[in-house]
Amino acid sequence: MTTETTIDPTAIQQAAEQLRGAAASGKPVAPIRDVISAGGVDAAYAVQEINTRHALDSGRRLVGRKIGLTSLAVQRQLGVDQPDYGMLFSDMDVPEGIPISLDQVIQPKVEAEIAIVVGRDLLYPDLTTAEMIRAVEYVVPAIEIVDSRVANWDIRIWDTVADNASSGLFVLGAVPRKLEALDLRECGMVMEAKGEPISVGAGIACLGSPITASLWLARVMARVGRPLLEGDVILSGALGPMAGIARGDVVEARINGVGTVRAAFAAEAG
Repeated sequence: MTTETTIDPTAIQQAAEQLRGAAASGKPVAPIRDVISAGGVDAAYAVQEINTRHALDSGRRLVGRKIGLTSLAVQRQLGVDQPDYGMLFSDMDVPEGIPISLDQVIQPKVEAEIAIVVGRDLLYPDLTTAEMIRAVEYVVPAIEIVDSRVANWDIRIWDTVADNASSGLFVLGAVPRKLEALDLRECGMVMEAKGEPISVGAGIACLGSPITASLWLARVMARVGRPLLEGDVILSGALGPMAGIARGDVVEARINGVGTVRAAFAAEAG
């Protein structure tokens, strides 16, 4: 006997509107899992897709994807056991050195990641490892400012998937590195604020390798009809636990072989 999930279009629309309202007002909402969980993770992705279409219709530009929950440490933090994905829009990109106002986000935390820039279209759901490696134009270090429109980060898999994988903003390092001679599994990471480590990890924490994580993403994106295209950015997943930040913090992430990236947060509101 099999159990089928049911996706209620009214519930999906309601959840999408709640999350959009939270983003617009800066006021988080209660968890939405009770509204959509009867539809399983598919219902959560349906919510995400509604808000993706709304964003594109409003003039936002899709420039990449993020992979969430690739680190076992982060999975333990959030009580989940599988990765997810979300959309990256051009207005989420913050150039390194530009102060980040925390007014742009609601409940920010930071993660250090390896970002992969795609050098060719990835159109096939049966993409191979070799094809994924060949498609890597270059890598840079990244700090993702994750955020949640759900109050108190009280999230389960349904909440974070629906909420665009708890995305916020991202900062990319400005010095690209070619993949040749880099073993991303062995790239160690330390992220610091105020001279103290706030997160440590390595590439192997990201589904075994950022390449493996990116391959998973590329296959899924091709399957759902939003394939990765030349020039797209992949935030391949956290290399260590996410950490809290505050106004005035300067966060620096160093990833062996990949480089260094800094995110500076404005001390004042506005």
